[in-house]
Amino acid sequence: QVQLVESGGGLVQPGGSLRLSCAASGNIVNLNTMVWYRQAPGKERELVARISSVSSGGITNYADSVKGRFTISRDNAKNTVYLEMNSLNPEDTAVYYCNRWPLMTSWGQGTQVTVSS
Repeated sequence: QVQLVESGGGLVQPGGSLRLSCAASGNIVNLNTMVWYRQAPGKERELVARISSVSSGGITNYADSVKGRFTISRDNAKNTVYLEMNSLNPEDTAVYYCNRWPLMTSWGQGTQVTVSS
C-alpha cells in the first residue's frame, strides 16, 4: 500500500513562506496526477493545487484563493511532491495533505500550517 508522508508545516507570520513536501513510498509521483488539499478547522477539505502526470505534461492548476502565491512541483527521482507557499495569510491556516488523483482512500497524517502574527 502506498504511503504518503507530508512535512514542512509550521508557524509563520503573515506574508511569510513555507515549502511543504510529500514523500510517497511507491513510484506514483511521476506516473500520476498529484494533488494538495487543505482542511481548515470546521471546514471541508478543499483542493489547493494539482499537477498532472509526467506523461500528461505536468500541467498545474490552482484554486483561485492561492493562484499566484502557491506553486506545486515534483521531484521524480525523490518520489516527492512539493508545495511552495508564498505571501501566506491567516486564511491559509489549515492542515495540508497530498494525494494521488483519483484520490486514494487512505490519506497521510498531513502537516499543520499556521499563519499568525
